Amino acid sequence: MIEDKPLFILAGNGPYENRGCEAIVRGTVKILREYFPDPRFVCISHFQSEEQFREQCTRESDRAITHLTSHRLNKKNIIHTAWKPKTWKAVYRYFFKRDAFNKSVYDDMLPYIPEAEAILSIGGDNYSLDYGIPTLFTALDDLALSHGKPIILWGASVGPFDAMPEYEQYMSSHLQDITGIFARESETIRYLESIGVVRNVHPVADPAFLMDPVKPKDEASIENGAIGINLSPLMARYVTGGDVEKWSALSAIIIEEVAKRTEMPIYLIPHVTSPHSDDHVFMQKAISKIQGKKGNITLIHPNYNAAETKWIVSRMTLFAGARTHSTIAALSSGIPTLSFAYSIKSQGINRDIFGHTDFCIEPTSLNAGAVSDRIVSMLNETTAIRSDLGSRIPGVQKMAMSAGMGLKRLIEVN
Repeated sequence: MIEDKPLFILAGNGPYENRGCEAIVRGTVKILREYFPDPRFVCISHFQSEEQFREQCTRESDRAITHLTSHRLNKKNIIHTAWKPKTWKAVYRYFFKRDAFNKSVYDDMLPYIPEAEAILSIGGDNYSLDYGIPTLFTALDDLALSHGKPIILWGASVGPFDAMPEYEQYMSSHLQDITGIFARESETIRYLESIGVVRNVHPVADPAFLMDPVKPKDEASIENGAIGINLSPLMARYVTGGDVEKWSALSAIIIEEVAKRTEMPIYLIPHVTSPHSDDHVFMQKAISKIQGKKGNITLIHPNYNAAETKWIVSRMTLFAGARTHSTIAALSSGIPTLSFAYSIKSQGINRDIFGHTDFCIEPTSLNAGAVSDRIVSMLNETTAIRSDLGSRIPGVQKMAMSAGMGLKRLIEVN
């Protein structure tokens, strides 16, 4: 029975400094408000510092959202809280009782679990090997199930895990025990089928497709007929074997070549500005390596939130992005979008929208010539691409919204 003002726990996300993480929250809140009366939300997220957590609490604009921080270990936190007994207790658990440690990461949400209608594991691509073995997230699943609460992988891409066959076998079993997997693209669904996970899988779309753009108060002055580009330091892992300096130099060449070939204003748009992975810092460095003219190249300020960043993206004639949610911001705004696709998620999203991956470039093909050629080609087709997006995106947004009905049904059954 769903009471007035039902409570939902949104767990496992990153900080809003990752605009994609914020976009997922905004879209999710919009979905759940459509299907549940005046819901409340507890977001327990993984922050890098206490300062980052306090800043997010202060800047939160939605009064229905309460923020909590997980208790992951990192060197900075250990140093700053070395005097606390609970720090050393956590260190002991980490090295000698890892299962207990993984569950203790979510200690602050325990008081909220009895009242919660469901726990949504959000974050997009946590259940993959892109950031290491996802033990923190499988521990979240086990914690929810141990309390008899529905646990939903919400708007997620999953896998692949085939690089670790034994772990893939474990994940096949683990994922079958989860209440529901709301998969945001067809590549994930195909992969899950291949490892025997079918019964609890529900096709949806990423909740970020539903986030509304918001015009910045200090309106960014955006020229008409511009190209937006998002490049991230994370791409170094896939393009240059982890060599960020080499990737930065290649990025400079790509930006310069696109500017030269198109003769259009270029806006470099950061989408993640976390201390450990900062698009703004990375693209600033790339600009410094450009040898030719830079007058038509503008780096967007890093202080815009997710909705404001989406508004800026929506002003572009064409967008090319590395961060998946930067491309979702563009696609959901009807902007012709080139995706620098390093995982199944971008390919799956493109295939679901267009029926092909012609607007994706894989890391092995990422160079100045390939990027500029593809952008010029897409510029010649902008009218057709925009028309195509105009007819397809409403269906994608309807799929994203359908997750609310799917969740309501699962809660009623459980």
